[in-house]
Amino acid sequence: MVRSKTNPKAGKYFERAKKWRAEMERLRSILMACPLDEEFKWDKPCYTFEGANIVLVMGFKEHCVLLFCKGALLKDPKHILIKPGEQTQAARQARFTSVAQIEGLAGALKSYVNEAIAVEKAGLEITYKKITEYEIPAELQEQFVESPALKTAFRALTPGRQRAYIIYFSGAKQSNTRVARIEKYAPQILEGRGMND
Repeated sequence: MVRSKTNPKAGKYFERAKKWRAEMERLRSILMACPLDEEFKWDKPCYTFEGANIVLVMGFKEHCVLLFCKGALLKDPKHILIKPGEQTQAARQARFTSVAQIEGLAGALKSYVNEAIAVEKAGLEITYKKITEYEIPAELQEQFVESPALKTAFRALTPGRQRAYIIYFSGAKQSNTRVARIEKYAPQILEGRGMND
């Protein structure tokens, strides 16, 4: 069943767009022709199927995107899906810079959406990298030796929070920057909070 009900918050998002408005509105029309519900999550238009997040529409400085929540499970015959970031495990995005580009891929985009819905219906899940597979930076290991309470608090965090800290700490190129990041967030870790809590 194709749904045609739009979400007013999503509509305002598109209306306020200073850049990529026409492109995002075209993406919206493609998505609204699919059996999806339009919602507004994380301050972005989000399209769901039976409550499951399928795809988001977002505008950035250089392009607008369709972000497929479980894009890593899609076949991608047109080779248009890319990882949004080096550490991304599940999501994949298709980037656009013109309405003509979107028009040329309209049929394929509908196929990608239908495949994403089929993935959801089949109950397929992403196999995420385990926290034990991430290398803990030497600077954090040193802090664990100096402060067993920090190690205990870190291990008590959810895997997602641990992963976020490890990725952030490891992302610094210089050791002194890694140390500064660890020192900044140590009180938060000791309180059992994640980076964005």
